[in-house]
Amino acid sequence: MKAMRRAALVPQARRVMRGASLCVLMAPAAAPAADAPPAYDWAGLYLGTSLGAGFPLRGQERLQAISGSNGPAHDLYPPSLTRPGVAVGAQAGYNWQSGRLVWGVETDFSLLDGRRPPVGAFPASPANPQSPFFSLNFWPSATFFASLRGRAGVAFDRALVYLTGGVAAGGARGPGALSIAGTDFVAGSSQSSRMKYALGGGFEYAFARDWSARAEYLFLSQSLNTQIFDDGAGDAYASRIRNENHIARFGLNYHFGEENRIQGAIQYGSQQHNGHNGGADEGDKEEQYSVHGQTTGVAQAYPKFPAAYDGPNSFPSRGKADVGSTSNIFMGLRLWDGGAVYLNPEIDLGYGLANSVGAASYVDGAVAKVGRAAPYMRFQRYFLRQIIGLDGSATEASSDEGGRNEVLESTQNQISGRVDRDRIIVTLGKFAVGDVFDDNVYAHDPTTGFLNFAFNTMGAFDYAADSWGYTHGLAVEWKQDWWTARGGVFQLSTVPNGEDIEPVLFRQSMGVAEFEARYNILGQPGAIKFLTFADNGYLSKVGDDIRYAFATGEFPPTVEAVRKRSTKTGGGVNIKQQLAPNLGFFLRASMADGRFETVDYTDIDRSVAFGLVAGGALWGRDDDEIGAAAAFSGLSGPRVNYFSLGGLSVYIGDGALAYGGEKNLETYYKLGFGKNLDATFDYQLIVNPAHNSARGPVNVFGLRLRAAF
Repeated sequence: MKAMRRAALVPQARRVMRGASLCVLMAPAAAPAADAPPAYDWAGLYLGTSLGAGFPLRGQERLQAISGSNGPAHDLYPPSLTRPGVAVGAQAGYNWQSGRLVWGVETDFSLLDGRRPPVGAFPASPANPQSPFFSLNFWPSATFFASLRGRAGVAFDRALVYLTGGVAAGGARGPGALSIAGTDFVAGSSQSSRMKYALGGGFEYAFARDWSARAEYLFLSQSLNTQIFDDGAGDAYASRIRNENHIARFGLNYHFGEENRIQGAIQYGSQQHNGHNGGADEGDKEEQYSVHGQTTGVAQAYPKFPAAYDGPNSFPSRGKADVGSTSNIFMGLRLWDGGAVYLNPEIDLGYGLANSVGAASYVDGAVAKVGRAAPYMRFQRYFLRQIIGLDGSATEASSDEGGRNEVLESTQNQISGRVDRDRIIVTLGKFAVGDVFDDNVYAHDPTTGFLNFAFNTMGAFDYAADSWGYTHGLAVEWKQDWWTARGGVFQLSTVPNGEDIEPVLFRQSMGVAEFEARYNILGQPGAIKFLTFADNGYLSKVGDDIRYAFATGEFPPTVEAVRKRSTKTGGGVNIKQQLAPNLGFFLRASMADGRFETVDYTDIDRSVAFGLVAGGALWGRDDDEIGAAAAFSGLSGPRVNYFSLGGLSVYIGDGALAYGGEKNLETYYKLGFGKNLDATFDYQLIVNPAHNSARGPVNVFGLRLRAAF
């Protein structure tokens, strides 16, 4: 230090030191890369497995007498079978990296042992000498946990220290049966109104170029789960279990890297590294995977409107406002030539307007019908898709109008790559019927276009779905020159419009077929689609429901009364037509067999909808969009009688009915801030909401905010 101070006093020495310092700073830049290896790159997609254990925090069981008894003295205390258990599962995620900072998103699914409900006969309360024993039995429980979490950490080359947290799922106890003193009590699956979540952190080390190992801790809260055992005569017991666990686990991940292009152009049936396609554009090369995401929030409100009465499934006439959101991650991975697997975890929060009832053409298709005040997570899609080229020409470099192949863009649930124009597409797994059928470029996606049901799907297309709009199925598409033929079979829900998908293959299912013809009119492209479907399951004829109500005197009639195996059929037409660049027209018309109850979609037996959509390029704002559309829908005679007698259905039921077909008008302006961020101002007018001329009209104002990547 003394020598340095002396040197600082000598100008010549100062100049020498500056020159030496400059040489030292320049030396690393001039050195070979091998002398200074780059830091490990954590960015990109990764997949892995994990193994560990769960340690429950609480295990006490209690069945609390909540009515028809003498209080706590009659509570029941079955022995707890809760204990530490094995946790084994898989995870998938995507990282971004800037310097040492690493952040990303991860979803996982793990089986978790150790949370078994008590089953058998047990001593009862001494306060009940006439019933010294009681018995419990449970159907299978959700002995798993899943989550969609954010991750953020700091990288030290091959080491990564991170924190993580997000929304979790699983842990619900299955339906149960309690028997005591000759009385039987039954309970559905446990319910929770609180958020399930996972919080923790971990350490990860990349021991090879594409592989890393990690140790992770999570605090898993699967919330307070409540079951009510009811005998149907006023007596009930409540079970409340706080399901919380410490999770300690080790994981192994394979990293695909941020560079997502497969070298060369892998075609369906051959891989071409050289040859005449060796100079193909980089954009034409195949993606190995795709990762996209979106979050959409919708706020809607309507002021007070005239109404002769309100009913159980009505828009409250005094006015209402609600907010809801949906957030999705779309992951896809190419498995082999033409084959890819996709996974879509989703987080839902809030409510559709009026808790998703009040209109047959419901006003908000962007928010889950199953509304909750706390966010909850589900795997909405997981499916395999195989593309089979029919031309044998995907190795051709040309993708112009006259070419025999084309390049798919990288987007949600689609991996970019060159494919034959003529091809067969097979999709198998859990997805939405609308992912394949009844598509229309001008009106199909409520997160970006029209919000109302009437404009995004044929109103009378009573397609198979759970309460969120998804189901298990198989779809096959044959695309050939100017036409495409599609066919599929899908599982119905266990009960019409239920939350659970029919578990037995083909016991309750839907068959659907569609034929599409593409054409040009005055140089403008268009297409027409003809669709037919048949739902086969345990359904009720509403005429039978009405006769049963008169025979028994049980009013209002219900669709649950006389369900039996039946087939409901229907069909429709779907037209899209470009009128000019950035201006298009659409029309949908449909009809279904109105003798039957609504199966899984909405309360419409016939409908016609049409509208116009214009792109902002017409007025110098490329990312903006404006749309306007109108729809007219109606009910069959038997269903008019059913609702007139006070019957309820999926979306409507005012307690009475002065029939008048529902009419809908929607217009919106989408203000784009780039391709992946927009705000939409929406207005809807509903005349005769729920097909009831005694109510309305209703003016619905909405704001939709969307961000995507």
